[in-house]
Amino acid sequence: MSTPTDQSVLHQLCQLVDWHQPTLWYAVACILFNPLFWNIAARQEYRHHWITKLACGNAYVGCYMLAITIFSLGIFRDAVYNLALDHQPTAAFLAYGEIKIVAAALWAVGMLLVLTSTYQLGITGTYLGDYFGILMNAKVTKFPFNATNNPMYQGSTLAFLGVALWKESVAGLILSVLVFVVYSIALHFEEPFTNMIYAKREKSS
Repeated sequence: MSTPTDQSVLHQLCQLVDWHQPTLWYAVACILFNPLFWNIAARQEYRHHWITKLACGNAYVGCYMLAITIFSLGIFRDAVYNLALDHQPTAAFLAYGEIKIVAAALWAVGMLLVLTSTYQLGITGTYLGDYFGILMNAKVTKFPFNATNNPMYQGSTLAFLGVALWKESVAGLILSVLVFVVYSIALHFEEPFTNMIYAKREKSS
């Protein structure tokens, strides 16, 4: 049960967010849209091979087309996120040098996880190549996959959080939580589907 003090703190935090700023909701829309798009697109590819057909029957070209699209959407989302934070009030309780150090560390760790996981998986492994029938020969166990199961999503979340702290933005913290929730939901659908793809390969071999 929340106490009056808890409610007061929550009220003060909400006052540090400009809920009427359109860029905030643009950022929310981008954060929600991107995983929804790539999951729907990839599943339709798996079932109907529509991207491969657009690529004249070449699954690798189709995967690279999807990769470029997902990457571009990610860059756009990040730009909108930064713009949204620039239009939001700053919080005095985040305006400390120690917070900046934590913010930089979170961003650096996040980017390390994202970049190293991309390196280990390659383009097709990173950008849903298994939905195109381009499967990994074996499970990747090198860093960062020996440290965490989902380094791409976790790293991206940490990077968002680092930017929010750096810009002293309560709105950024809320959006970072949204990123975490959206990625968690995406994993709930992606992991069983991916496991099913590889299980079918094992069964047919």
